[in-house]
Amino acid sequence: MAASPGNRPISPTSSSAPSTELTTDPADGPTADQPRRQRVLYGRRSGPGLRAAQRERLTRLLPRLAIDLPDAGAIDPGALFTPERRRVWLEIGYGGGEHLAAQAAANPAVGLIGVEPFIDGVARLLAQVEAQELDNVRLLVDDARLLLDRLPEASIDRIFVLFADPWPKKRHWKRRIVNAETVARFADLLVDGGELRVATDDPGYRRWSLACLLGEERLDWCVQGPEDWRERPPDWPPTRYERKALAAGRRPVFLRFRRKSRTAELATSAE
Repeated sequence: MAASPGNRPISPTSSSAPSTELTTDPADGPTADQPRRQRVLYGRRSGPGLRAAQRERLTRLLPRLAIDLPDAGAIDPGALFTPERRRVWLEIGYGGGEHLAAQAAANPAVGLIGVEPFIDGVARLLAQVEAQELDNVRLLVDDARLLLDRLPEASIDRIFVLFADPWPKKRHWKRRIVNAETVARFADLLVDGGELRVATDDPGYRRWSLACLLGEERLDWCVQGPEDWRERPPDWPPTRYERKALAAGRRPVFLRFRRKSRTAELATSAE
């Protein structure tokens, strides 16, 4: 899940660090020559308590998998893994981690980067990483936009944003992870032919997401009929949020968008 529930802003780093106002303006983000700015995350960072085994795993395993973002400059996502991966997928808000862990197990040659600020979700994923001995997972426990600012263009093969918090109240829409600015950044980061996958069970968020996605000219909707978005593809593992939605009588949608060729874009612009 791409955002945690709640209304109170929280610091994405330490509790003693000063907070800033949330912004959706990419001009407010860092450039290659500017230091990284802290952002505000909305919602709670952890639940009522972690079990001893979860705390131990966070202390022992997370430092080996955590991504240390530089204050300036771009990072090579493939170089985050040992051995280095030529293809990298990114999941923003992985919730309990079942989708990310399943993708990592099914695609050992691919590097999986997961971003999740909710500590309970991180702890659940770490248990799966350890149990399945996955060596192709790296994690950022922070605001996803900080990572998006540091990735170079055409460096990610697939992006997942699954069952993000829909923030249904209009005054909270600015908090939605899928918006025109982030979708444009996704298009920057995807390789030619790369895929963006978005899932939601919220009708309002579905309409919002489709408007943002269809508004990005560099992305093509991979759809020929209703079954292409009503049915989850075979290579798209289920999540607990999908099961909860179905149990509650809500039918999720599964949206797939493909990055257009940059060569074709240049040819079109030259005409």
